Formats: sequence, structure tokens, C-alpha cells
Amino acid sequence: PSVKRGVNRPLTEPASTDCAGERPGGEGPALRRTLWRSPRWLRELFRGHSKTREFPAHSAKVHSVAWSCDGRRLASGSFDKTASVFLLEKDRLVKENNYRGHGDSVDQLCWHPSNPDLFVTASGDKTIRIWDVRTTKCIATVNTKGENINICWSPDGQTIAVGNKDDVVTFIDAKTHRSKAEEQFKFEVNEISWNNDNNMFFLTNGNGCINILSYPELKPVQSINAHPSNCICIKFDPMGKYFATGSADALVSLWDVDELVCVRCFSRLDWPVRTLSFSHDGKMLASASEDHFIDIAEVETGDKLWEGQEGWGTFLSSGAKEKAKGYHMDM
Repeated sequence: PSVKRGVNRPLTEPASTDCAGERPGGEGPALRRTLWRSPRWLRELFRGHSKTREFPAHSAKVHSVAWSCDGRRLASGSFDKTASVFLLEKDRLVKENNYRGHGDSVDQLCWHPSNPDLFVTASGDKTIRIWDVRTTKCIATVNTKGENINICWSPDGQTIAVGNKDDVVTFIDAKTHRSKAEEQFKFEVNEISWNNDNNMFFLTNGNGCINILSYPELKPVQSINAHPSNCICIKFDPMGKYFATGSADALVSLWDVDELVCVRCFSRLDWPVRTLSFSHDGKMLASASEDHFIDIAEVETGDKLWEGQEGWGTFLSSGAKEKAKGYHMDM
């Protein structure tokens, strides 16, 4: 993709913080304030928390993981037809419950954007299921027309979009659990997402394009030639300033939400980019592929902050306070 040229905007640092004990030691207060969340500080943070741990969750391959909006729970979906939920306690994950009911693989899941007790799973059994961690039960099962492979929850919490292997995207009312709309696409649909303002719907496709629809009208707005090969994944930063796409060309592209232009590319991976995740403040972007590491970059410069080795899929040793704030990656 073409890159917008210009001067990178500098990162701004807060004047104070309640995490003084976690800063690299030895500096005076003024210098510590300058270094807080700077690239140097972040590299030291990762260097000091570079160990990994494994937590048994399923009897078969894990297809999807996601953190709740408050950062307290991690959910996973698996080929074994179940979902699991872990509770974050200090520096470890404690398995809370296993969720059964699907008749086929759980291929993707996501949490409610503002309610930390609800999550939804998409399965090849042609259903989606909404779960409540307070009751540990399925509160709704919605039948769909095909084998589901991707799912997302609208930022306002009112709608769930689910895509199937036949490139049909169904929009489901999160309260009535009934279909509101259905769109059949003539191209391979990979990943789907609303923008943060909830007024546009984005799809990545097999032709390397990003297709943008108005919402709720679902009228075509624009098609962007983002990559020369299959555009696989998309993620919006929490601040609403950028979104990122990952492609089979092994590139990650960073896009300006308002201008819809590519402002930066990240090229440190060698294999197709499968998943992306921003930090809670939008300053870091993690990307992963079939390479045995996760690239963690500073968004505003593209510089590498850290290279997490295989097993860093959820940054399980990044410190409880940082994990709860969003310094983790959904794989």
C-alpha cells in the first residue's frame, strides 16, 4: 500500500502515574515522568516480564482467545467444541468454568464491549451462543444459515455480526436474538469489524481489499486496495485514531481512520499475518503470524519495542496491572 508521508507525531506522556513502583528504578521523579511509557520504559517492562506460562484449557487446538472489557477474564474457544474462561488473579490465570453445548468447533468468540459478564461464541454447528459467566449458562442460542467462522459485537452492544464459510454476514439483535439483516458477498470475507463510532462496518477480503459499508444502512461506502494479496485480519485501536490490517504478504498496514490512508507499514514478519492487537491506549501494536514470535511495535514510529517468543500469545507474564489495562494480545 502507498504510505502517507509526513512527520510522525510524538508520543505524549502523562505528568504523573500511580505505577511508580513498576518504573525502571534509579531515576529521579522528573526523569521518571519523562520516561514513563516511553519506548525505553516499555522495553524495560517487557525485558523484566519475559517469562511465559502455559495454562491447560482444552483437549484440542485453541482457535480463539479474547479478554473481557475489564481485563479480568480470558475466554478461549477450541476445536474440542467448548469454550473456557479463566480469571486473572495477580500473576496467574485460574480456570473458572468450561462452557459446553456446541456441536462443532468453536472457531471464534468475543466479549460484550461494555458488559464484562457476557461473551458470544461462533461455531461450525451453524449456531452462535451467548454466555453469562455469572450463571455459567448459555442464555441464548441463535441458529444461522451456515458454518460460522468469524464474529464481532458492535461498540454500542446492540448487535452481533457473524460471518460464515459461504461469505454471508448476519446481523443479530443482541436483545431479541433475532436476525436484523443479512448480506451475501461475492468475495471471500475474512474478518469483520465495526469502527469505534458504530457507523461503519469493515470487512477484509481475499482480494487484498478492505470493504467499508455504512451502518445500519449497509450501503457500500468505499473499497480500499490495501494489500497485493489476501487481506486477513483487521483491528481498530481503542482511541479511534487508527486501524490496522494484516495480510498474506506478511505486512501489517496502519490506517488513519478519518483519512482512510495508509500511514505506516510494519514488515518484520515473514509469514501471513493472522492476528493483531492494540494496547489499551493505542500506543502499541502486536502482530503475529506463523513465525515463532510476536512483533510488538510503537504505533507512532513503527519501531520495534519487543519480540515476544512463541508462547506470548496472551502476554501471561506482563504484570497483572498492565494486563488488566490491556497490554495483551488476542490470538
